[in-house]
Amino acid sequence: MSAKFQAVVMAGGSGSRLWPSSRSLFPKQFLSIAGEETMLQATLSRVSGILDCSTSVICNEEHRFIVAQQSQDSKHNLTSIILEPVGRNTAPAVALAAFEAMESAAGTSSAPLLLVMAADHVIEDVEAFHKAVSVAKVQAENGKIVTFGIVPESAHTGYGYIQRGTECGVGSFAVSRFVEKPDAKTAQSYIEDGGYYWNSGMFLFAADVYLAELKAFRSDIYEACEKAYLGKARDIDFLRVEAEAFKACPDESIDYAVMENTEKAVVVPLSAGWSDVGAWSSLWDIGARDAKGNVSSGDVLSHNTSNSYIRAEHRLVATVGLDNIVVVETNDAVLIAAKEQVQDVKKIVELLKSQGRSEVMQHRHVYRPWGVYDSVDNGERYQVKRITVKPGAKLSVQMHHHRAEHWVVVSGTAKVTNGDKELMLTENQSTYIPVGVVHALENPGVIPLELIEVQSGSYLGEDDIVRFEDRYGRA
Repeated sequence: MSAKFQAVVMAGGSGSRLWPSSRSLFPKQFLSIAGEETMLQATLSRVSGILDCSTSVICNEEHRFIVAQQSQDSKHNLTSIILEPVGRNTAPAVALAAFEAMESAAGTSSAPLLLVMAADHVIEDVEAFHKAVSVAKVQAENGKIVTFGIVPESAHTGYGYIQRGTECGVGSFAVSRFVEKPDAKTAQSYIEDGGYYWNSGMFLFAADVYLAELKAFRSDIYEACEKAYLGKARDIDFLRVEAEAFKACPDESIDYAVMENTEKAVVVPLSAGWSDVGAWSSLWDIGARDAKGNVSSGDVLSHNTSNSYIRAEHRLVATVGLDNIVVVETNDAVLIAAKEQVQDVKKIVELLKSQGRSEVMQHRHVYRPWGVYDSVDNGERYQVKRITVKPGAKLSVQMHHHRAEHWVVVSGTAKVTNGDKELMLTENQSTYIPVGVVHALENPGVIPLELIEVQSGSYLGEDDIVRFEDRYGRA
């Protein structure tokens, strides 16, 4: 009887190098920047083609509803959504998934095999990827810890490398060593050698083997994760681990914690159009270029422009006389950068953080479990939002200490609790909610409810909310 097969999709990370499209509350793995699907959805589709493969997602607490919604929208049923109270890198994250997999397989004859993948990678040739997984599965069933080495297409200095050793099976090699991101000369020597691969950060191994190796080499990580997992609780669709125990866990990658120490490491070469989309230049690398070498997305007009990546998300973007440039437009920010310097976009993100600017955290469009709101306008003592509530969804029963709200229904039907009154409002009808009044908003209909909210008061921050009841488990 073959071992149970489970994909573990890591959907943490902030994607700061893809600002302004990627924000900390809505990072790149949840964006449609490399196809019709979001990067998370594309990853789920990729693993759903593997026979009898269930899927778990590991994500940050604040991204939980995005993961749940995107998996539902794309018709992917998840075994679990594991929430990290804080980011602690890949070794602890995968340990949590391994503990859960072992618990679910209790009483069976073999430990589950875990296929560990990032949610924000591109793999163009899915069939080649599935074939590589089949090769790796043979090794994993024999107790090996398999990593996938990307057959390099250039002397890339932005990736770590894996040097292969002796062949240990069809399409598999023992790992000789892992090497850090090299300089250009060293990277070129790796390409000429032919025995080096880019480190993809994807793995396949039996859950018990991984936990045993982690315990042997980093017992501190193992023990912190075991304690956090034993203190777990289920919350709607989510698995929450014990927060304080996990916060005490060291921050470490699988590579440093396990792969560089274990004698069980095996590499399977993969040539499948892989990219980790680590910067805007990556999307130029994998995109369809026009006759002048430009990759464009959205409403773009260009004249005398070449070798550039231009992305327009909300309005017309026109370029004249540019070469080797990246332009990214969103509804509240525009990035213009030399293509060879896009790795330094993170420096802009650091500046935004130091200035306490909202553009680092979220877009004008902010997603909630009940729908979305768009911050249309704001000024001294007022703010205007366009709110969309999904059919059957309800905002929390709440009140505000510092602001009043005016709601005007644009379309759909609103069920409104306003103090001791309950109202049914339809198109062009409105209500006023004074400061300090308990209120709630619900969409009882079968189409989205859209309304305009005008807030006025001395303080308009999102933290001025006292929740009395919430179906989504928010404090």
